[in-house]
Amino acid sequence: MQARAFRWYGVITLFVIVAISYVDRINIAVLITDPAFLAHAGIARADRVSQGLLATAFMVGYGVSAFVLTPFCAALFGVRRSLIYGLVLWGVVTFMTPWFQGYGLLLASRALLGVAEGPLFSLASSFIKAHFESRENGKPNSFVNMGTGLGLALGYPLVGYLLASFQWEASFQALGVLNIALGIPLVFAFVRMPKGYLASAKPSSFGDAMKRVADNAKGGLQTRHVVLVTVLTSAFLAYLWGGSNWLPAYLKEARGFSLREMGWLASLPQYATVLAVLIGGVIIDRIDRQRIPFIFMAGSIGVALSVLLAINAQDRYLAAYSLIAANFFWGLQSPAIPSTVQNCSRPEHTASAFGVVNGTGSLVAGFMPALMGSVISMVSAGPGASGGAAAGFFAGFALLIGTQLVVFACGGVLWLRERKADGLGMTAHAA
Repeated sequence: MQARAFRWYGVITLFVIVAISYVDRINIAVLITDPAFLAHAGIARADRVSQGLLATAFMVGYGVSAFVLTPFCAALFGVRRSLIYGLVLWGVVTFMTPWFQGYGLLLASRALLGVAEGPLFSLASSFIKAHFESRENGKPNSFVNMGTGLGLALGYPLVGYLLASFQWEASFQALGVLNIALGIPLVFAFVRMPKGYLASAKPSSFGDAMKRVADNAKGGLQTRHVVLVTVLTSAFLAYLWGGSNWLPAYLKEARGFSLREMGWLASLPQYATVLAVLIGGVIIDRIDRQRIPFIFMAGSIGVALSVLLAINAQDRYLAAYSLIAANFFWGLQSPAIPSTVQNCSRPEHTASAFGVVNGTGSLVAGFMPALMGSVISMVSAGPGASGGAAAGFFAGFALLIGTQLVVFACGGVLWLRERKADGLGMTAHAA
């Protein structure tokens, strides 16, 4: 009984680490509204493409790391040590970022931060696979993924407060200290894999180590439905990174909210995400595995309709509330992705399989902030009534609707494949 209770301490620790990692990620989204930070980075206020590329640089580093480094972490270091190494690296990088002068070095620091955080969700997925059966993995997955919404919800007002009360450098320094001082002690205390789980001797040589890494990576790539779930995840994460990166600027510049209002309004959609992720996890544990794709289909419709209302609403508060609804429907889908990967993968390949899904998905989604920035700039600079900041942001956010059409299609295909596989299984059993 104690072991069953202790596993939840590990889940809570992973939830906290995910939350503080997301505060790191959206720090830049708030700082691009500050003239002093833009001057330090050498970015013009109207240069939306360069601003969006700061988020893209992080996601490129994150995606490559999740795909490439995760097999090394799984095969050579294990969950516990990999988390500690990652926390040290991203804490140091975050703390030192204010000393990076110029746009190029700032881009490099964001990419390096992405590299440090890349394996996080894959390691969390491996921990849950080790401690929870498929029929009960909905709630732990939802709890870990709730860190996404909570990190964004706390991050927007926290960074906004630090920006309003101190110089912009304080946000990097405070977050760097938080990563190390809070994350590492929690991992030491509570993240432990079951005794004997995938236990093996240390590699006898460099060649043996590389063979293990290669086998781990190959197993992840051969996981059932891995390509389909990767495409779905790419579109799913494109909404998160496109929307969260431009939300503060959208509220301030397109809807006319003040800096103080922008902070708490930007956090409300994230609280909706936290609630929805928890509800999504409960739903997963109460329905048949075959019906989980319906969560993607229903959630994506809700997101698309909510964003459509947000960009067409005349009242600015109705627009803000519509984005809250959009994040709620997005959050319902969140725990279904790791739950699906864990159900389809072998225990020794879970981290690598999720590394493929999350890494590739993040890499593709990482270009969404830059793509939205390009559309915002192009439409804002348009002639006559078609131009203006508001029109640019409305056009940029319209791209988010397209991401949900992809999610809906992938969810439908996944349902058909699962239904077909279930039918074949019943036929073979009857024979």
